[in-house]
Amino acid sequence: MSTFNPHSEDEIVEIVQWALSEQAPIEIIGQGSKRELGRPLQTEHTIALSTYSGVTLYEPDELVLAAKAGTPVAELEALLAASGQAFQFEPMDYGPLLGKAARQGSLGGLLATNLCGPRRLKAGSARDHVLGVRVVSGRGELFKSGGRVVKNVTGYDLSKGMAHSWGTLGVATEITFKVLPKPEAETTLVLRGLADDEAARAMAIAMGSSGEVASAAHLPGNVASRVIGGTLQGEASTLLRLEGFAPSVADRAEMLKKLLASAGAVDTLSEDISRNLWREIRDVIPFADGTERPVWRVSMAPMEAYKLVASLRMGAAVDAFYDWQGGLIWLRMEGDPEAEAVRALVAKYGGGHATLVRASVALRAALPVFEPQPAPLAALSKRLKQQFDPSGIFNPGRMVAGV
Repeated sequence: MSTFNPHSEDEIVEIVQWALSEQAPIEIIGQGSKRELGRPLQTEHTIALSTYSGVTLYEPDELVLAAKAGTPVAELEALLAASGQAFQFEPMDYGPLLGKAARQGSLGGLLATNLCGPRRLKAGSARDHVLGVRVVSGRGELFKSGGRVVKNVTGYDLSKGMAHSWGTLGVATEITFKVLPKPEAETTLVLRGLADDEAARAMAIAMGSSGEVASAAHLPGNVASRVIGGTLQGEASTLLRLEGFAPSVADRAEMLKKLLASAGAVDTLSEDISRNLWREIRDVIPFADGTERPVWRVSMAPMEAYKLVASLRMGAAVDAFYDWQGGLIWLRMEGDPEAEAVRALVAKYGGGHATLVRASVALRAALPVFEPQPAPLAALSKRLKQQFDPSGIFNPGRMVAGV
């Protein structure tokens, strides 16, 4: 097995052209923090982009940042923070959940897996903020799409197309993102002791109000005990995050307290505790237990989520908590991954997507890790792969066996 550590874009092109000429499948990684996501690969060669790192453009006044694909996200977040800015989509860090160190992800991996966080309801995901990319295709050709200014929309959809491609379409070499100012103030309102269905209704009321809620989540009691050092006292907690200018945050908090008074007393978390709490929710810290117990990521209609969890618990031992107002469910299974049961219930309660995020190598090889696509969409994905990587040398089988 060989690992290539390129230092320039030209070297990346040469490596891909060599792999193409040899018909040698090759794995693409950045820092390797998400290597255990998706189906396991069986490739003899790896392109590790950790040596291809650095910021190529940062113009705070223009709200634009570009960097090489191997640049650590943590390094970029520190740079942005120094100017009072951030990736507004709040990219999660899979490292702790997968038993690895935190803050190791790369910019290329961020785009390839289309990362986002609890602010997804308001800010979208990585694909909604990417402005441009430079990519080496599976044909050994370098191309660019998009631009370096927010107003430039040329090729914008192609830039977005690299999001959630999991390294199966090409090797991104440079990525340009739109960045935004960090919120001036933040607080979180906490409703205590609500059952899952009651929490779903309370979050729906809050999200439908003029309170401009940035994030909404519900942690059942056994999950609430595992965040921010037990500050939530192991009590079921329904969480509403407010951000913006300090006076506005305070006014909206008071409005929401009155609106939700029938649900019980509403507590307020300080800014520091609030930031830490949402970071732990973002990174699924309650399930970062150092094991390979299967963890599912399910996205579906928010008001159907608690029904799925209740039905699943009738036949399986499972821990769960809800983000995105319930539109994102994190499930940790105590036994087998129950793939058929999970996906059958997703279909029963309105449809959605279920992804097996963490499991042993054997299970990830045996099961469809990603939600199986309907035939027309699968055919479209196959044609897209054929256009970008006709020889199938990039991350073969990462998403679907044989593709």
